[in-house]
Amino acid sequence: MSLKIRLTIISTTIAGVIFTLASVIIYLLISAILIAQVDQKLQDTWEAVRLVMRVSSEGDLEAIREFAFESEVYFQAWGKDGELKGSSSNVNQLERPLSPDGINSAQPLFADVNIDGVAVRVLSVPLVVGERAIGTLQIGRSLKEVNRTREAMFEALVSTVLITTILTGYTGWLVIQRILRPLERAKDAAQQITQSNDLSRRIPQQGTRGDEVDQWVDAFNQNISRLEKLIETQRRFIADVGHELRTPLTVIKGNLGLMRRMKTYDEESITSISQEADRLTRLVGDLILLAQAEAGKLPMERQEVELDTVLLEVFRQLTVLAKESQTKFKLGEVDQALVCGDRDRLTQVLVNLISNGIKYTPSGGTVIVGLDKHEGFARLSIADNGPGIPAEDLPHIFERFFRAEKARQRSRDGKGYGLGLSIAYWIVVNHRGRIEVETTEGAGTTFTVWLPLKVGECLD
Repeated sequence: MSLKIRLTIISTTIAGVIFTLASVIIYLLISAILIAQVDQKLQDTWEAVRLVMRVSSEGDLEAIREFAFESEVYFQAWGKDGELKGSSSNVNQLERPLSPDGINSAQPLFADVNIDGVAVRVLSVPLVVGERAIGTLQIGRSLKEVNRTREAMFEALVSTVLITTILTGYTGWLVIQRILRPLERAKDAAQQITQSNDLSRRIPQQGTRGDEVDQWVDAFNQNISRLEKLIETQRRFIADVGHELRTPLTVIKGNLGLMRRMKTYDEESITSISQEADRLTRLVGDLILLAQAEAGKLPMERQEVELDTVLLEVFRQLTVLAKESQTKFKLGEVDQALVCGDRDRLTQVLVNLISNGIKYTPSGGTVIVGLDKHEGFARLSIADNGPGIPAEDLPHIFERFFRAEKARQRSRDGKGYGLGLSIAYWIVVNHRGRIEVETTEGAGTTFTVWLPLKVGECLD
């Protein structure tokens, strides 16, 4: 069953129930008003009858003068001994009380009775002289007109409920169809996207209404955009991995082919194969590390780390690389800082960022590293005066295999994969920190790593 039909049935059912309840209330209210009018007429009749009543000197009810009763009015006067003292002509043959329950009532009593198939509303009034009961007066009025009015009202209300329910259902169908039309168009567009496998397509917005349908369309388009980006990233990742694997595999295969033809091996070929195997091992290791980081499952210890000590160790290690690159490698202000984290991973962050700065800084350039504390964070800075990073490349520098080769020359040793910044980014994020980049084309780049200072015990 379609959503339109279900919504139409639900709305029609609710409207039908509401109309029915309203009709029942109207019917009961009008019926009560009609009965109240009859009761008032009965009381008016009693006030008129009491003026012509006759009581004997002993205080007994004797008779009632002739009184002109309406044809729809019934009258009986009963003495205290149960003797009928008088009645209207339309009940002369009736020898029993109009309302048996009202004969012995000590208070005025209204009752609905049936007399020869005629519905009658009866008022029974006890007759009292002083404190002595002398009989009972019963006045009845036919409910024929009231019942006729009730029947007509019932038929009218039933017809009204049926007609209004049908009209409500039809109107609801039209309104729901119009409301759901954007959803139908969205569904068709989504099916076309699925069938064509074209994630560049989007569901058109339905104006600027800003209702739930537009919000749903906007959310769907955002998800499609995110999915398109993920798939494009995956495609680029596969292409980049293939490209990075091709070179070492080609070298290994070429050296093996050479040794097979020469039926011997030389130390240079073995060394080349070993180096390329190491490159493949590093690449696979980095990819596994990135996959774990992006899945939030990066294995990491939580212990106290003297960040200044780690920085000095990395500085000594990379001084050799700086000399080979003819880069001035300087140590700026270094403050003591304790953080909670994985010492080896933090060392990897510093090695990646500093070696990156050294490799992409021209000969004669300068790389300066420093460490201080600021507002509860340890602040590591790696600044170079290289060519900088173009503005269009800046949002992508932490993506896998990304290298801004137009502005920063490719690694001089040919060992870079474009994974170093991605690994550094994820390690810092998993330490509850962040990396900021400031760059000016032609003037240099500064990477700033913020790590929370140790407070209390280092807990996982």
